Amino acid sequence: MKQKELRRELVERFPRERQYLLPALHYIQHELGHLPEFALQVVGWHLHVPASEVYGAATSYTELRIDSPHTHSVRVCTGLACRLAGADDVLEACGAFLAPTAGATPGAEVTLEETACGFLCAVGPAAQFDGQWHGRLDGQAARSILTAFGAAFESDDALSPGEGKTNQGA
Repeated sequence: MKQKELRRELVERFPRERQYLLPALHYIQHELGHLPEFALQVVGWHLHVPASEVYGAATSYTELRIDSPHTHSVRVCTGLACRLAGADDVLEACGAFLAPTAGATPGAEVTLEETACGFLCAVGPAAQFDGQWHGRLDGQAARSILTAFGAAFESDDALSPGEGKTNQGA
């Protein structure tokens, strides 16, 4: 979707009122898979909202992403409840599993990132694997899930233990 197309879509779908900021961002996220810079500018233009407010909203909600995601994603909740329950171990285990090994040929890319809160405090530590949340994890459980996902990813030539590209973000 190009800038002119996006402007047309926003005009057709959303009234030019500030209260439509999050719905517009969610719409763009759904259509493009992320929120590119040009889209944030178009939303601000359409809703008469300062760019700083649009960017602030886009970066404050864990379900919205500014960067283009890789083929597969792993998000580990590192909010207070999850961190106290062992999220650092889960994050470390995922990072070790996804880290490229010497001589390995990475397949499709896997994004590994932390999220400030997955809103699953009661079942922490929690992590999301390609959009599916899992709770009450430890390092071994996370590796088991990644191994299972790795088998599914292999049809995409993506991931096996020790293979893949890691892109850690906060």
